Amino acid sequence: MLISSRSYDEYVAMFSLTADDMAGTVLDCSAGAASFVTVARAKGTTAYAVDPAYALSRDDLAHAVSEDLARGSAIAEQHPDRFVWDWYGSVEARDRMRKRAGAQFVAAVATSAGWLVAGELPRLPFRDCAVDLVVCSHLLFTWADVLGLNWHRAALLELVRVSRGEVRVFPTVMQGRGDAVPFWDELMAELAEHGVTAEERRVPYRFQVSGDRMLVVSRR
Repeated sequence: MLISSRSYDEYVAMFSLTADDMAGTVLDCSAGAASFVTVARAKGTTAYAVDPAYALSRDDLAHAVSEDLARGSAIAEQHPDRFVWDWYGSVEARDRMRKRAGAQFVAAVATSAGWLVAGELPRLPFRDCAVDLVVCSHLLFTWADVLGLNWHRAALLELVRVSRGEVRVFPTVMQGRGDAVPFWDELMAELAEHGVTAEERRVPYRFQVSGDRMLVVSRR
């Protein structure tokens, strides 16, 4: 899995974020090297990021970020039929955005005590109802061919546990060709049994050809 350097603007589009959303406490899980929390905090939002990669040393993390920037660009270049560039404008614009986001993240690591948290799903080091909003980018569903139904159920219930509002997950399709998640209907039924509502919403962002929706879940 890549330690991706997604930007604040990408998050705003992927999760249809508004000023009201950013007025509360926000958690990014699993955040990788995204600049979302770094920029959000600079704008005044109380925001936290959690990722297993944060257990690495600063130097090792910076090295991994640099390597994965190149790996991410190579994947898009090798599979042009799987991606569209309307939102970014061009390959070069996306690369510039990701490099800047990665640099912002790495620069912030030195002063990140307390808001970059080492942890991973399906068990997070946060108390119940700790934040107002959770966003989760390119982990759930993206890796449905590796992380199965049981893991997804446990992960979503854990995200709901730490949120007192919504959990937003993007995208709702798998990596690669963007195929549908094979256990989607069963997962939605099991969430409902646990008192969790789930709704797909279209968002103003698309990079994978079929990836233009997020899942919004919350306690009933």
